[in-house]
Parts: sequence; C-alpha cells; structure tokens
Amino acid sequence: MKNIVVLVSGGGTNLQALIDSQNRGDIKGGRITCVISSKEGAYALERAKNAGIKTRVLARKEYSDIAEYSKAMKDALTEEQADLVVYAGFMTILDEQVCRAFPYKMMNVHPALIPSFCGKGFYGLHVHEAVLESGVKVSGATVHFVTEVCDGGPIILQGTVDVKNDDTPETLQRRIMENVEWKLLPKAVSLFCEGRITIKDGRAYVDL
Repeated sequence: MKNIVVLVSGGGTNLQALIDSQNRGDIKGGRITCVISSKEGAYALERAKNAGIKTRVLARKEYSDIAEYSKAMKDALTEEQADLVVYAGFMTILDEQVCRAFPYKMMNVHPALIPSFCGKGFYGLHVHEAVLESGVKVSGATVHFVTEVCDGGPIILQGTVDVKNDDTPETLQRRIMENVEWKLLPKAVSLFCEGRITIKDGRAYVDL
C-alpha cells in the first residue's frame, strides 16, 4: 500500500475529491497518509482532519527563500515516507531538490490543456481569463508529473469541456473542476499506485 502525501494551500476541493474517491474504494493500492499545507488556517486542513488524516503545516512565510523552504519540504516528505506526492491546489513552486528526491513521484493537476496556458503566472482564475481572451472553444485540465520545469513534466491524463459563449472565468473554472479535475486527479493517483504508469523518453504511458 503506497503512502500518498497531499500538498495544499487553500480550500482543498481537489483534496476532497481524493478523499471521497478513497472512501468509495476508487483509489487502489494507496492511501492518503498525510496532508501538508503551506499556510496556517487553510480549510483543506479541516477536510483532512474530518477524514481522520494526519496534517502538518509547513508555512512558506517562515522560510527566508524557496531553497530553504524546498529543503524543509523534502525533509518532511521523507519523514512521511511518501511514495506519491500530490499537488492539490498547492500554490508554491518548489525548487529542483524536491523533484530530484522524488523523481516521477510527484503529480499536479493544472486547469488547462498543457502545453497551452501553463507555466509561471498561469494559476487560478488567471488561467481561465487567458483561455477566454484567446477565444479557444475547448479547455480542460491536465494531470502531469512535477519536474524542474513548471508545468513541463510528462502528461498523465487530460480531459476537456466546451467553452461557452457566456462563460466567465468563474463559471469556466467551476465546470472544469467538477467535470475534469475532480475525476482525473483521483484516477491518475490510482493508476500510479497500481503501477500502471511508465515513463519512457520523457513521456508518460498509461495502461488504462
């Protein structure tokens, strides 16, 4: 049984999707053993506590720079014996020492179809604002491995929704979360824990 550690910063809707999937038995071969937040008071911590999951706070503001914070996070993940690290609304970009310590063992869900609308600065509503401004007709979400390149790791799963003429960033965000993110992230986690994802030449191949 693999140990899944989830990193959070805010409300924890993606964490809740993972918890719900785990409770339904949809995540096979792994379990969420710890939730680590980058800030005190994040509601995601309450979600974890309500589910009986261990929580830790590693506050970004208490560290002088990202290298020091990344080392502390690497040490915490090692302490928790993490087999898989999942970013679920985690708003800090960690440096290379973390993904080098956990190669192809860290995954993130990004609210767009990578390689479009991704990279530094593309987070939260900024992504959906850019999508609407571009005039594209479909958007969605991508689950990918975390590497040293922001949003540049191997793509595991993608899903789409139609962009509607009357969409706002908020309505598009909600549709993508409900129809794609909350479904794809638990599925990708289960695939990892079942050993059904392989990496070859920098690409992820999934045994569906």
